[in-house]
Amino acid sequence: MSAEISGKTRLCGVIGDPIEHTMSPAIHNAAFIKMGLDYHYVPFRVKEEELGKAIDGMRALNIRGLNVTIPHKVAIIPLLDELDPLAEKIEAVNTISNDDGVLKGYNTDASGFLQALLERGIEPKGKKVVMLGAGGASRAVSFSLVERGVHMVILNRRLEQAEELAGRLSTTFNKEVKALELVADNLAQVLGEADILVNATSVGMSPNINETPVPSSLLKPGLVVVDIVYNPIRTRLLREAEAVGAKTVDGVDMFVWQGVLAFEIWTGAKAPVELMRAEVVRQLKSHEK
Repeated sequence: MSAEISGKTRLCGVIGDPIEHTMSPAIHNAAFIKMGLDYHYVPFRVKEEELGKAIDGMRALNIRGLNVTIPHKVAIIPLLDELDPLAEKIEAVNTISNDDGVLKGYNTDASGFLQALLERGIEPKGKKVVMLGAGGASRAVSFSLVERGVHMVILNRRLEQAEELAGRLSTTFNKEVKALELVADNLAQVLGEADILVNATSVGMSPNINETPVPSSLLKPGLVVVDIVYNPIRTRLLREAEAVGAKTVDGVDMFVWQGVLAFEIWTGAKAPVELMRAEVVRQLKSHEK
């Protein structure tokens, strides 16, 4: 680290459990150095039962900002002073800012996903979206897309979980969101009409790189295929989608943009997006060796 740490250095970090494999310190510290900002980013392992003490510590130590990862994204909410409207709707927070002791929660997972699409010239408004998965990642992405004005169907192996999420989205936005069980027949039916497919499951994630949530026979030219898995960068789903002429967006984009938006909330400076993306790719490739 070439930046000097002094009594003026502002501290940011990430809290979660486990935390060993996070790439956030690498991308944020590279960005701070590039921008000449006197900030430093540190990972903190925080157990569930210690979350309240950690947030007390954030105030006491005047930590400028924290990212929040598994398992704290929901439990953190009652400990904060304010919520950004989107985080309030989603009921999950992945970024906190500390403004003179006032802690505000944001969800840059949701905003980051949308920004990743827009950056590639993909406007989802009015499009038919098939969402695979109904867990935490799907929740953030689904809220951002339905708020943007898409027509969505959620497929999940556990139908009740998909129905719960679809119900929340339908109520929040006064717009019908459908839920189906994630089985071959349903997948074939909805993909025939889809404009955008989002994989928000962990299928295809390293080390299970030969798995895919969608048979290649159901992919088609003109479909936009987004995979939030970023390790490996090119999942089997994305490789097979490219092979049939579909447009693809990888998980690195969403990861980078959620970091970019957090960086800008904390510093007020425009983040060096390409540098942060290059750092993620470098980290991923170094882990492959």
